[in-house]
Amino acid sequence: MKPTSGYFIVSLDFELFWGVFDVKKLNDYKKNLQNVRVVIPRLLKLADAYNIKLSFATIGLLFVKNKEELLEAIPAIKPTYSNQNFNPYRLIEEIGTNEADDPYHYANSLIKQIQENGKHEIACHTFSHYYVNEDGQTTQQFEEDLKAAIAIAKKNNVELKSIVFPRNQINESCLNVCKKYGLTNFRGTEKHWMFNTHDTKKLGSPAHKGFRLLDSYINLSGYNTYNLSSIKNLSGMVNIPSSKFFRPYSKSLKFLEPRRISRIKKGMTLAAKNNEIYHIWWHPHNFGDNIDANFNNLEQLFKHYSSLNNDYNFNNDTMAGLAEIIKKV
Repeated sequence: MKPTSGYFIVSLDFELFWGVFDVKKLNDYKKNLQNVRVVIPRLLKLADAYNIKLSFATIGLLFVKNKEELLEAIPAIKPTYSNQNFNPYRLIEEIGTNEADDPYHYANSLIKQIQENGKHEIACHTFSHYYVNEDGQTTQQFEEDLKAAIAIAKKNNVELKSIVFPRNQINESCLNVCKKYGLTNFRGTEKHWMFNTHDTKKLGSPAHKGFRLLDSYINLSGYNTYNLSSIKNLSGMVNIPSSKFFRPYSKSLKFLEPRRISRIKKGMTLAAKNNEIYHIWWHPHNFGDNIDANFNNLEQLFKHYSSLNNDYNFNNDTMAGLAEIIKKV
């Protein structure tokens, strides 16, 4: 079946401090994390205003209501990273007992808000922000982590169909595990060397980070739009690749904000005209500072989507929804 419309996909990596503990100190990032409780309801309201569905890729640890439930939910087999800085379980002794006294590590009430909205997808971001391409971990350890994520989601009446791998690290052995447990799709990366997540040391180098920053403002990597009929299955999983990371507003680079937004709009327009996919993503905590400026930028994109929807029948769906459509193409 030939595609008759393109799709605008929005995925969010919902992780709180579990997603940044290895690169940031909690005291330095509390504002962004606390404000996720402002950001999520506002995201839901804005998305609903423009009839846009979101995919919230959510860490399994955020589902638990208290420390007792957390200790019951964690897998018996944990990752044996060579670099123990990546190990989230070393934090457990220090975290609070529940969401009320520790809003940085628990988020069950926010997950419930997304569920009650009824329009959006809660997807998997692994149980513990698991890094599948870091030295020391094994496929068996990933499988135990995934089983824990599926179990805690099911306990909260959520069936996981999509997965976003932390730091966008992807490997085929882990995709095979995902298929085994009923997941259907994942968010892939842009097809350019600066987004290659297999060599994690190179990916984190200053040069690579600099190129990715420049690419937000200048078209270095292309628009990364994808024809539905060209989307490939990898290990039986539908790859729904990223088109652009939606960077948060920067005061120091505010003079470049129009260029950054324009770059994304051009990609969306290209996708709409050619019946292709345009997929943006970010973290809710990215919006935790400069909230109004970030939402003003996002609303520009949502308004542009609405215009493209009218002019070119440009549609929107969750990752799971689009995976089912792709299977029929």
